[in-house]
Amino acid sequence: GKPTVDSGRLAFESLEAATNDLAKGKIDVLVTSPISKDAMNQYGFKFPGHTEYLADMSGQEDALMLMVASDLRVGLVSSHIPLKDVSKQLTVEKIYHKIKAFAKTLIRDFGILRPKIAVLGLNPHSGESGKIGLEELDTIIPSIEKAKEDGIIAMGPFPADGFFGSNLWKNYDGILAMYHDQGLAPFKALSFDEGINFTAGLPIVRTSPDHGTAYDIVGQDKASGTSMRNAIYTAIDVYRNRQVNK
Repeated sequence: GKPTVDSGRLAFESLEAATNDLAKGKIDVLVTSPISKDAMNQYGFKFPGHTEYLADMSGQEDALMLMVASDLRVGLVSSHIPLKDVSKQLTVEKIYHKIKAFAKTLIRDFGILRPKIAVLGLNPHSGESGKIGLEELDTIIPSIEKAKEDGIIAMGPFPADGFFGSNLWKNYDGILAMYHDQGLAPFKALSFDEGINFTAGLPIVRTSPDHGTAYDIVGQDKASGTSMRNAIYTAIDVYRNRQVNK
């Protein structure tokens, strides 16, 4: 098992064909399998992942990468960017729009009438009132307050470590993390074989398994199909919910 230029080309052409069929109304939902970004990049794929590609194709700037496993739903403000760039990417407007997109998808796509959203801080201990960083005071708290003015039940910022460690996450319908590993590390620790990736905020329905290509276990009969099945089922559920909640 290893990526090749041909495998990258075929993956890219498959994605383009499926996206075109979505645009023409030939299919209702898109479920993407794991891809080798290195192989696709060799063939000319210029995006960090499926999420960014589909957001660009749909003309949507506020697409939300959302990890789902039963009642655990974790969204990301920033996704596939270097850790050193995260703080620069965080603005009041960006976090506010992600909270709004999160609330909208919980209502429309998951049928939750009054969703409660927990927002995580960026720094250890959520900055300790400015002692360990100012992002919470300057950016995250104002974005939460702005969302509350719209009637959204958004709370935080919560320190990420204690939030998941104490099971506080069970009190919320959605959790908004500031960056990739802050949200995905605890998510995968809690639900690695069952979780799926859903791209919220798009006019189309797209899901995928929450794991990668796993070339290291090719041919060993070790791979689990649970996440792929759940991605298919979730895509169907979301599509049906959208028909009801138009």
